[in-house]
Amino acid sequence: MNATRLPEAPATTGESALSEEDQARVDLYALLARLFYAGPDRALLDALARHEDLFGTNDVPLGQAWRSLARTARNADPEALTLEYDSIFVGVGKARVTPYCSHYLTPTGHERIVVALRDELRTLGLARAGDSHEPEDHVAVLCEVMRHLVSLGSDDHAIGGQKQFFMRYISGAYIQLTDEILRAAATQFYRGVARVTRVYFDVESQSFEMV
Repeated sequence: MNATRLPEAPATTGESALSEEDQARVDLYALLARLFYAGPDRALLDALARHEDLFGTNDVPLGQAWRSLARTARNADPEALTLEYDSIFVGVGKARVTPYCSHYLTPTGHERIVVALRDELRTLGLARAGDSHEPEDHVAVLCEVMRHLVSLGSDDHAIGGQKQFFMRYISGAYIQLTDEILRAAATQFYRGVARVTRVYFDVESQSFEMV
């Protein structure tokens, strides 16, 4: 992955010692967590639009997906995207797309996965924020956990922890999740979010398979 800083991403304690590539991973996980948590506001859309060539001008899949998302952000209406987010992931009664990754990992027994995930997060010292009500297997939460794990460094132990968490809770879910978003999205923006997610998680999967 091209080692480039993403715009306006939140900082994590200790990230100054990270390599440029890992900082880029931290920032991209943070961005995806934000976009899957709620629709983007105007400031975020403007930041995306200003960084169209963030991953370079070559034709690698991540660069292509990123440029497409950045271009659609330029003229996007944040109020419309908030409504679209709600129609896709919240809905009335049943959402069109479930953002909970355990749904895609097993046809039954989702609760067991969530309980195991909750125990793992407790072991990692990660606690639910006071104003958060989302189950731990929400894709936004999982992206935020990966952001934290990558921020811990790139020694063998840290990479092993990243790989274990990603392969256990994200790897088996993201293809179906992004496929469903692509089918459900009414605008190019959330289709673009799905494509960036798909391509980036493909990169992560391939990288983890080599360690």
